[in-house]
Amino acid sequence: MSRLNFKLEKVASHSHARASTFTTLHGDVQTPIFMPVGTQATVRTLNVDTLETVGSNVLLANTYHLLLRPGAEVFRKLGGIHKFMNWDRPVLTDSGGFQIFSLPNARKMTEDGAIFRSYVDGENILLSPEISIEMQKAIGSDIMMVLDECVPSTVDFSRAKSAMEITHRWAKRSLKARGESSQSMFGIVQGACFPELRKESAKALTDMPFDGYAIGGLAVGETKAERNDFCELSASLLPQNLPRYLMGVGTPLDLLEAVHRGVDMFDCTIPVELAQRGVAFTSEGKFQIHRSIYKFLDEALDQKCDCRCCKHYSKAYLHHLIKAGEILGWQLIAEHNLTYYHKLMNDMRLSILDDTFFRFYSEKKTELLKSDNVNPPFTLKSAKKDRRRSLGDYEVVESKTGNYYSIRQKSSGEVMHSVNSPIEEADTLYIKQSHLGMLLEKSDTIPLVVWDVGLGAATNAMAAISAHERSSSSRKLTLISFENDLTPLKLALRNHGRFPHLFHKAPMALLKNGHWISDEKGIEWKLMEGDFQKVYKNAEAPDLIYFDPFSYETDSELWSYDFFCDFYSHLKEFQNQISLYTYSASTRVRSAMLGAGFLVARGAGSGPKSETTIAFTKENFSEEIQKQLLDRRWLERWMRSDAKYPENLLMDREKWTSLILSHPQFQPSILLDNL
Repeated sequence: MSRLNFKLEKVASHSHARASTFTTLHGDVQTPIFMPVGTQATVRTLNVDTLETVGSNVLLANTYHLLLRPGAEVFRKLGGIHKFMNWDRPVLTDSGGFQIFSLPNARKMTEDGAIFRSYVDGENILLSPEISIEMQKAIGSDIMMVLDECVPSTVDFSRAKSAMEITHRWAKRSLKARGESSQSMFGIVQGACFPELRKESAKALTDMPFDGYAIGGLAVGETKAERNDFCELSASLLPQNLPRYLMGVGTPLDLLEAVHRGVDMFDCTIPVELAQRGVAFTSEGKFQIHRSIYKFLDEALDQKCDCRCCKHYSKAYLHHLIKAGEILGWQLIAEHNLTYYHKLMNDMRLSILDDTFFRFYSEKKTELLKSDNVNPPFTLKSAKKDRRRSLGDYEVVESKTGNYYSIRQKSSGEVMHSVNSPIEEADTLYIKQSHLGMLLEKSDTIPLVVWDVGLGAATNAMAAISAHERSSSSRKLTLISFENDLTPLKLALRNHGRFPHLFHKAPMALLKNGHWISDEKGIEWKLMEGDFQKVYKNAEAPDLIYFDPFSYETDSELWSYDFFCDFYSHLKEFQNQISLYTYSASTRVRSAMLGAGFLVARGAGSGPKSETTIAFTKENFSEEIQKQLLDRRWLERWMRSDAKYPENLLMDREKWTSLILSHPQFQPSILLDNL
């Protein structure tokens, strides 16, 4: 029987969101709830009076850090953490499992536990399940966590399974070590991003008499879509009559999504940690107070907030404190952020109880996606000051770091290479991924043909030319660039000092003559101007395609199922295998490619994107690519996705689902055995 006397009060309609109450040794807890992180028995910059004022009810402390300093004897002598830090409300203690994850080069794993070198005195210490629980008993927390092994969510199956199994064995030892203590204890579900492991872990742990269950191993490398999917799966496997805790998550939007999927409890350092950098979460979105736009603003941080920060201090003052590195700025914004988090949780609870949560969820997502970064990393230089920076519908913009420039379309607001240096992105996503250098090194009399779809400011094309010029290859490179509007390249050439990749005679020659041939190297660069859908069938067969249309919004037809069907049919007429590389990792785009017949794989990450996409016309893969192919795990997530159908799909949805499920990529074969 649970020590928490858990009562499920309401489950929202059209959602898994829950409102509940449970009782700890130091008071009642109402969920959904966010727990500020007080790693060292303190939430940084905030005293307990402030924490109570902003609405905190449960704090999280860390067993590993408190074991090293001040140590178990201090807690035993002084009567536990509540008296020690003058906090009379509940405390949850993490077991030290996260340190096993976060300090991989400073510990040694054994069946007994993890051996760490203390950062306090340099001594080697063993953190075993028994030692972790004994320390948590000395701390006197209301809720103890079992010691677990958390691994990155991107590990392979065998590594995830091994970590899950040792977590299960340690869970049994942790329960035994608790003995007759009145403190509650949660088990932790592991299994990385493998549904079968998550199910196995939940089954093993729910057979043990825990007082609640945590979802571990998320927010450690997976995409947001994966996090949401595995959060929902894990929560669905846990008992209805016990609390569910998602560890280490997250942003306000993360909390909203997880509550919608049936989670009750959360912790994260984000609201306090980001406050130090001047990041505030408000009813108008996320503000970055260090930005110069706040320097003269004599107004409250959030007009709808009545915290001390918003009632008494202006954005201008907060901006000054953050720029000056004053701790008070960190403290005030942290106070506001925690007020915002606790109000968000309370609003969710109230909407669950009056059964309006699904509407609340749908409307709140819009607010939580807002930011003062309307045009994220760029600032526009006034055209009046430098008219060379604007041409037609395009203008030059500078990154916030001042490290590079890019081109922005005025009418759409879209920026070419909006989050990374254009040169770095071209090298990462196109040149290195396609192994262009290696292909050019082949002693082949047949030219290597590269299609550059979306010439833009010629970044990808010049990266390919540069790669050939750096090599010792004698193989000819034929580069074909497709573009229906040459204004961006013309503008970039007018500002060539800001676009170093254009310090070459080729781009100007291409604009003037429609082609360029290298004097020394075997490079021929051709321009095919016009609508790509109308001109690509006139081009010679490619080996590689750098598919880089300006954006999904401005070139939506080039991402459609109908286009990919026509495109694939044309490419299949050629005898060679053709590889396509693109920046998109959209489920809809991947789905459209699969439906058209392409074989689709995960590509390298870029900036905030953890993945991009590679597609192939034939089954002729390297071992590396075989491991990257979208597999049945992706297919399971696709089945649950809200984006499983391409835009403007005319086909019956059941027929579409059948088409994807029957794709050769997802069928057993010698080629795809590794999946």
